[in-house]
Amino acid sequence: MRPAWRVADVRAAEEALMARLPEGTLMQRAAAGLARRCALLLEQVYGAHVTLLVGAGNNGGDALYAGAILARRGAAVTAVLLDPAKAHEEGLQALRQQGGRTADNPPATIDLLVDGIVGIGAKGGLRDAAAAALHKATDRGRRPTIVAVDVPSGVDVDTGDVPGKAVQADVTVTFGCLKPAHVVGPAAPLAGEVELVDIGLRPWLRADPAVLVPDRADIAEALPKHRPTDEKYTRGVVGVATGSKTYPGAAILSTAGALAGPTGMVRYAGTARQYVLQAHPSVIATDRITDAGRVQAWVIGSGLGTDAAAATALRTVLATSLPVVLDADALNLLVDGAMADLMRGRNAPMVLTPHDREFARLAGEAPGPDRVAAALKLAAHTNAVVLLKGDRTIVATPSGTAYANPTGSPALATGGTGDVLAGLLGSLLAGGLRPEVAAVTAAYLHGLAGREAARHGPVAAPDVAAALRPVLADLASPDAAAATHK
Repeated sequence: MRPAWRVADVRAAEEALMARLPEGTLMQRAAAGLARRCALLLEQVYGAHVTLLVGAGNNGGDALYAGAILARRGAAVTAVLLDPAKAHEEGLQALRQQGGRTADNPPATIDLLVDGIVGIGAKGGLRDAAAAALHKATDRGRRPTIVAVDVPSGVDVDTGDVPGKAVQADVTVTFGCLKPAHVVGPAAPLAGEVELVDIGLRPWLRADPAVLVPDRADIAEALPKHRPTDEKYTRGVVGVATGSKTYPGAAILSTAGALAGPTGMVRYAGTARQYVLQAHPSVIATDRITDAGRVQAWVIGSGLGTDAAAATALRTVLATSLPVVLDADALNLLVDGAMADLMRGRNAPMVLTPHDREFARLAGEAPGPDRVAAALKLAAHTNAVVLLKGDRTIVATPSGTAYANPTGSPALATGGTGDVLAGLLGSLLAGGLRPEVAAVTAAYLHGLAGREAARHGPVAAPDVAAALRPVLADLASPDAAAATHK
């Protein structure tokens, strides 16, 4: 897992480290890493036109020192000082000593633009002067490559919110550790490709990370490993109580997601039974949950409706001692609090999978700009793992750990893809994964499937379900498993 830390924790670590190093050492390390990445982005450093947008403080100092390194290698470096009186004096002197220059406005030719406007301590969107300079530097026939220093200027570093105008970077070079804005919220796509430069900070980060980000090796390691002695029952059986005569598609899609997962059998229980059997003849289907037989986890809610029969089905599932995925209409049935006692009395894991509107109904307020904090609050209140859907889906646990999924795709913003996700998640729970691991794994695989489906054209939910199989096969391959131990 890749951790990301909040600003206060980063500042505390920086202070502890700087107290043991000669003055300016951290900035020189950061500038060297930044200059190296900038050089790699240029076809040729010598003669390249590099413009620095320089604000006050250390972020601007990093940009100026990196500009000095590039100027020494022959680049034509121009620094646009947004607040000349507050520019980093030593960094500016270093730039000038290497032949760099300053200007009031961006030059006519820019191959590479370095965003050194504000750093991790800033609040709010870009100020007018900075926004104007950015516009002048980028509103041209050939947009220059943009490299952000530490974070794209204008984003909220701790929450990933974008409260106003902000820089859209192609590459962000960050120092010491990841920050939440790199991995959550609308700020994450603005960072582009994120490169982490080691400046020796990690041992001094004493606090817990704000959020963890899984990578491919984490997911490959988490997937259940099938043994030669396994058969359909030992691999796990997932029960699916979704859909209705009104919404049979939800039943078909959630069952498809479950079938794509690692379990050996899927049992369906509900009024869309005949439709599920037509689409998925391998499923064991019944009309009622009480007739379904033994399962290791339940998925309930998608297309279920909110009538008395749906409420009875939900109560039946919650009364079991099995792990449960609560999706869509199951969440809507929880809003009035009538089942609060059933939920509080459960010892078995629960995973809630709301999108923003469902979250607002459950929590009494929208997730707001800090999606991680909002998901953690709901997880603590419900004593359940919360999978808050979005481009950077958040998984939050009642114990206070949060994860951000890095594989989100706009291709998933279409009806029915959440049903597929719920079914897959239930299959992973039935396969024996802990609820938070199952939720993180399901979100990651679902995102990859969305990307895979989008390679072949416009995406519908059945395409995502179909793409899950090759995605899972690839991750479960011997090569993927070996990569987890490198």
